[in-house]
Amino acid sequence: MVCTFDMNLFIFMLVLLLFAIESGGQQMYSGNLALDCDNSDQSGPSPAFLYTCNGLQPSCASFLIFRTQPLYNTIMTISKLMSTDPIELASINNITNSNKILPLNKELIIPVTCSCLGQYYQANTSFVIHSNSDTYFTIANYTYEGLTTCDSLQRSNIYDQYDLHPGQNLQIPLRCACPTVSQSMVGVKYLLTYLITWKDSIQKLSNRFKISSQDLALANGFSSVEEKEIYPFTTLLIPLSHEPLSSQTRTLGHKQSLSKRYVIAGTVGGIALAILSFVGILLWRRNRVNKGEIVKWVLPKDIQLGIASVDQILKIYRFEELEEASDGFSPQNRLSASVYKGSLKEKKVVIKQMGANAPKEVKILQKINHFNLIGLYGFCEYDRACYLVYEYMENGSLKEWLQDKAFQENQTWNNRIRIGLDVAKGLQYLHNFASPAYVHKDINSSNILLSKDLRAKISKFGLARSAEKDQNGNSSIKCPFESKGYLAPEYLEDGFVTTKTDVYAFGVVLLELITGRKAVYEHDDDGEEVMLSEVVLSSMCDEKYAKDKLKYLIDPCLQARHPLGFVIDQDELALRLIKLSIACLEPEPARRLSMNDIVSTLMLIQMDAQNSEAMFTA
Repeated sequence: MVCTFDMNLFIFMLVLLLFAIESGGQQMYSGNLALDCDNSDQSGPSPAFLYTCNGLQPSCASFLIFRTQPLYNTIMTISKLMSTDPIELASINNITNSNKILPLNKELIIPVTCSCLGQYYQANTSFVIHSNSDTYFTIANYTYEGLTTCDSLQRSNIYDQYDLHPGQNLQIPLRCACPTVSQSMVGVKYLLTYLITWKDSIQKLSNRFKISSQDLALANGFSSVEEKEIYPFTTLLIPLSHEPLSSQTRTLGHKQSLSKRYVIAGTVGGIALAILSFVGILLWRRNRVNKGEIVKWVLPKDIQLGIASVDQILKIYRFEELEEASDGFSPQNRLSASVYKGSLKEKKVVIKQMGANAPKEVKILQKINHFNLIGLYGFCEYDRACYLVYEYMENGSLKEWLQDKAFQENQTWNNRIRIGLDVAKGLQYLHNFASPAYVHKDINSSNILLSKDLRAKISKFGLARSAEKDQNGNSSIKCPFESKGYLAPEYLEDGFVTTKTDVYAFGVVLLELITGRKAVYEHDDDGEEVMLSEVVLSSMCDEKYAKDKLKYLIDPCLQARHPLGFVIDQDELALRLIKLSIACLEPEPARRLSMNDIVSTLMLIQMDAQNSEAMFTA
């Protein structure tokens, strides 16, 4: 009896501790601060940027509301804008034709993965500038309809606000959040980022989404429903106990849209802002002072002819700029034989001296645009050498991260699943949405790079080739030694290359994430090289004994303990991931999964893993 009481007391105290940690756990409503481009968060996180990391989970499934506009009015164009799976997007919105032009101002539910990066939550996408009239303000408040902010765009990109040009690739952090401890305790599973429009109110939104108006107010930092006015073109978080339904969306009437052609004026930090009316094709842009000239936004007619065909414009650097950025290519800044880190305009970059593959890699990276593919900022030709300037990835390669004991505290199932999902989404984009579609052909853990927040990006496109280039799929290009252990049987036997070649390599990467072992490693007994894929396939061939062999395959770093001290059984999670990797390693290419299937499966596994962790830690 005493033991039971003590256990209940312990759990009660643990819950109290979690609530104490959350202190002020709800997000704060930004008001019109989000419409300013000159806010500061030096004294602490500010809602003028994004939503603060204060939730129970560092990453979660989340949803956004986006309203169709002239350039983004089909499932395909919107999925590209948001870097989301078009099949999932169509399904959740109950739309059967992905190319059908949707009504103007129709609300769509956008499913995203929301992750804590630094002090803010964000979902990630990227955007290629189309017009000389684009600014951080118009991209945040017109193109993305307030789902990002001017301040966060300026922080996420290396380009000065007055130095934006067509073709430049921007990283776009979207506003999202994960439920707090207190929200999770009362059944909130998702937070929906909703863009406020005319005549919206907390009471009307609570009725529409069938939630308590008090819960909606508290989720956005209001102590009461009547406390504060809400403004159009800013966002609210809608707490939901289930996924949002397409029946909860609406299409704003054309008459209503045109009747709201007026501007909310405000002065913040001495800068006059004008608020755009996003709905309809009659758009107003804030007059801004740009180097002494008043610039008026006009929608260029030629943009509508081919958004996806716009190549990114890369900056041409002077060699002296790169020398200064890398401190004269000093040994202290060297990351490998020909790779250096540096700083350009206070933004960390990587400078890489390239050989014969440089022109091909530049050409490919100009045409692709996705958060999970490495960003190329520019290049420099000097003394018969070519230097490429990439975004900096603080945690190096996946191969290094898995093997370095210094990173073991971050070796969790959630981190590894998120890394696998990032790689899968990058390949999904290359295979299905890039124009033309590409086969990367050299996927391995050395070519997957990790940011400081453990977000994965695919790099090294020197061997990539168009998926449509050669109908028979044969390739005369041989992969480097680092690809040993990742090469599909049809490539080794006949040089046959398709998108399923990348799927096979991804299956091996997924095994590395599960086991912590290299794709090719030395056997402890005899020192001979062993293929990781062969070890796992032989261990799993008899399903009756497969689960018994899991403990020998799973990386010991992934062992998780309950706060009470016992080891949490995660064999079912590991088995699902191993079965997914085996489905990628099918000898016959036609029997392997597509990257669309892999992304969907991993998203389900990720959601279940997070729910399981929340259950054990709450």
